[in-house]
Amino acid sequence: MFFTELLNGQNLALLGAAFAAILAGMGSAKGVGMVGEAGAGLLTEDPSKFGKALILQALPGTQGIYGLITAFLIVFKIGILGTPVALTIGQGAYFLMAALPIGVVGYYSASKQARVAISGVSLIAKRPDEVGKAITSAALVETYAIFALLVSLLMVLFAPVG
Repeated sequence: MFFTELLNGQNLALLGAAFAAILAGMGSAKGVGMVGEAGAGLLTEDPSKFGKALILQALPGTQGIYGLITAFLIVFKIGILGTPVALTIGQGAYFLMAALPIGVVGYYSASKQARVAISGVSLIAKRPDEVGKAITSAALVETYAIFALLVSLLMVLFAPVG
């Protein structure tokens, strides 16, 4: 009886929203932390490079924002903050699947973007004028998080809920 009350469309949709925010947020937290560690090493040698290091550190944080946006959109779409929408288990599963692109790709992309940004920190340690190249290289990894966000958002916006 408990399981049947727990397994319903609304809860599956909420699980999807949670996955979007948690997975993408975990990737961003990991990535921002990794670049922060590298940046701290750079700043012990030259504190004047703080602004350049900060930009590189902030880049992996965007995936967490994308996951949060997706989670909020799901919560609004299913009426948690307004009039709740009755969802079938299939509709709830749809929202769960819609959240996975940004959750999974957000996690991996933030981690990979951090590695590129760490290399960028090394670059600006030796050649501070090359910060644009360091940022561009790290930003290219972001493209795939944006694609995943687009897929998730389109799936949520056009969800078969009525």
